[in-house]
Amino acid sequence: MSRAIYVIGHPIGHSLSPAIHHAALAASGIDARYEAVDVAPSDLGPWVQSIRSSDALGFNVTVPHKEAVIAHLDEIGGDAMRVGAVNTVIRLNTPGDGALLVGRNTDTVGFRRSLAEEADATLRDQRVVLLGAGGAARAITLVAIQDGAAELIVANRHVERAERLLQDFASARQTTDTRAVGLDDPALGRTLEEATVVINATSVGLRSEAVPIDPGSISAHSLVVDIVYNPPETALLRAATERGARTLPGLGMLIYQAAAAFELWTGTPAPVSIMREAGQRALQAML
Repeated sequence: MSRAIYVIGHPIGHSLSPAIHHAALAASGIDARYEAVDVAPSDLGPWVQSIRSSDALGFNVTVPHKEAVIAHLDEIGGDAMRVGAVNTVIRLNTPGDGALLVGRNTDTVGFRRSLAEEADATLRDQRVVLLGAGGAARAITLVAIQDGAAELIVANRHVERAERLLQDFASARQTTDTRAVGLDDPALGRTLEEATVVINATSVGLRSEAVPIDPGSISAHSLVVDIVYNPPETALLRAATERGARTLPGLGMLIYQAAAAFELWTGTPAPVSIMREAGQRALQAML
């Protein structure tokens, strides 16, 4: 009987992860299945507890559970400790009943690898404007600090949440200057004009024509990254292209973080090209 891997979120119907991981498991000859499960916030604890007595290899975690899931795990490791958010959980068998649930974060690996391999870029010495303060934004904040961004401005609808995010990383900031602003702050326009990298880590633009900022403030010298992958070119990226900026869509980050998770669960090298092809086909089928 095949073992299970899951992805949980609320909602979860838009996820490309099942298609990506089904292709990877089949190509690698691994007898396992990958399923999407809609888990409401009130059901998170009981659902995670049920995994202990299952045969699951583990599960992925997406919005809105990346931070809340930590309270239900036995330990967290790697970048998850620094980020304070988990997107991958590994189930380890232990003697007797139950199992050990270990949280990891592969969003950092996914974002950094997408930036390097698809945009030939890093955040070193960049002036970065990061839109959003959720789980994905926390991972990108760590990358910016670890990789030596010159400046990181976190813009969020509720500026207090952006301030708390930066406070959580205060001890790791090293040489990166940081500050928080509200998305409705009149000064954000000038900040965007001066940015060399603009990253949308909100869900604004997912399956819609909405944009999180006034794209008229984007400079032609910027790289604009949108971690939203549906549609493949968001309204933000389209507007950035029209202004002469370079752009990077979100599918690459999704594929690379999935590849890292796959290797944690299976101990097998991820077939990245096959995963990307499967993701692209599934995305086109949704359009």
